[in-house]
Amino acid sequence: MSVCGTEMLPVTLLLIALIRFSTIRAADPVYCENVPKMCRKGNITWIRCFEEQSANCQPRMHEGSNWGNSSQSINVEEPSGHHVHIPSTVFRRGRARRNVMVVVTTISSEHFKLAQRRSLRKINQPPRVDGSVMNNLVLAVKTVNYTLRNLDHPITLTFKSSSQVKNGTCVFWHESDPINGTGYWSTEGCNTSYVGTGFLCSCNHLSFFAVLVNPSIKLDKHNATYLSYLSYIGSALSAFLTIITLIIYICLQRKRPEKAIGVHLQLTVALLCLHLSFLLCSFWVRLDEDEDKVCQAFGLFLHWSLLASITWMALEGFHLYLLLVRVFNIYVRRYLLKLSLVGWGFPTLIAAVCGFSGVYGKYKLGLTDTNHNLTMCWMSSQFPQKLNVVSYITVVGFPSLVILCNSCMLGVVVFKLWGLRRAYGGWNKTHKEKGTTLWKDCATVVGLSFVLGLPWGLTATTYVSLAGIYIFTVLNSLQGVFIFLWSVAQTCKSRDDNNSSVKDPSTQKMMMTSLNNSNTA
Repeated sequence: MSVCGTEMLPVTLLLIALIRFSTIRAADPVYCENVPKMCRKGNITWIRCFEEQSANCQPRMHEGSNWGNSSQSINVEEPSGHHVHIPSTVFRRGRARRNVMVVVTTISSEHFKLAQRRSLRKINQPPRVDGSVMNNLVLAVKTVNYTLRNLDHPITLTFKSSSQVKNGTCVFWHESDPINGTGYWSTEGCNTSYVGTGFLCSCNHLSFFAVLVNPSIKLDKHNATYLSYLSYIGSALSAFLTIITLIIYICLQRKRPEKAIGVHLQLTVALLCLHLSFLLCSFWVRLDEDEDKVCQAFGLFLHWSLLASITWMALEGFHLYLLLVRVFNIYVRRYLLKLSLVGWGFPTLIAAVCGFSGVYGKYKLGLTDTNHNLTMCWMSSQFPQKLNVVSYITVVGFPSLVILCNSCMLGVVVFKLWGLRRAYGGWNKTHKEKGTTLWKDCATVVGLSFVLGLPWGLTATTYVSLAGIYIFTVLNSLQGVFIFLWSVAQTCKSRDDNNSSVKDPSTQKMMMTSLNNSNTA
């Protein structure tokens, strides 16, 4: 049900339970089922119009309609599957009034305008809850010209869910500003129960009710196309620049055979495989849609590349731990060989097990428009149980653990930088020198964040908003570009260290425990 001139939702039904209905009627009666349509064209706020028109409307009696009275409970079933049960005790409290009319109808959530969140809440104001209205439908259960609150026996509302959503919350609409018609959703007086096919809400008052959920963002056709182009362009650019980065690290390795450069080189190889495999898996389905064996091989290659990249990011964090935390007595024999066995052996083992299990194949990403799907070589959508288990363990659980550990290591780096600047008088400089030092430290932290793979932690933002999906896509598809900039910075730093004397004691201390320390292992 839209706001401006479109047809009403087919699920909209206005059912009036009339108790002791007055016999006085207007000359031109307004039927209650037409009230929502009338209020769309008014100038006043929709909720106020709905309440005022409902007070004067007349029900249109149909054959077979069931009407409650003051001694009976009322059960109302909406065409959308929503169900309302109002116990008879509700109407006993209303006998003091001559006319008691209960309106039950389904309304589009577009009519409810959210007010801006305030830092302080007024006294006796119900707490606010944010989320998305399930199915964009609100169930109105209102008494006309009469307010019923703090019921001894609550009313029950059953909201049928069209999808497997289990994190819903029953709420009611609190109008905070009647003039502007704005308000918010609150849970006060309502309890939520999940009943398998939907949500059961028990509330001790009558109001506008809904179920708030926080589902994962589904893309429409246009946004999916834009994100695909961004991913392809970013991955292609990253693949090209990672090749240049490999050449840079190979040259640095020949001049200075240091362990840290070897770790960076291995990570760069893994990222190159990741970007190339992504492009192959994306375009192969379009070139040959019938070949499953090749698509399975590409899906295995993409999964292996992703695991290898995450593993080498974890090893980067481990290497950083040895440099900054355990500075002394950390000699490890054949250090790079042992890291390589872990960095390449672990992903190979996992991918081999998944390959023998028949996990890989064509993966279809369903969009809001069910007639359009994005297909790529990944884990097959034909086996949803296998897909969920493998994805949660290897694509969600393992990267989350790595990002958590590497975030802690980045915090250690920031703490070390701050301590060294303070110990060696790094902050007792002119404003210009302090600004230059601050920029260098910030560049170091940002560069390390990409080396450690921290932008992958933005996966959580993809469940919140569409902007989060765009940010995640851009940053991670361009990770090869940032690794290239990091390698260039390492090269420039190496030249500056060889061509100039170090006068800053804090900088000299940082050089002793820098990422390029050859005495690490």
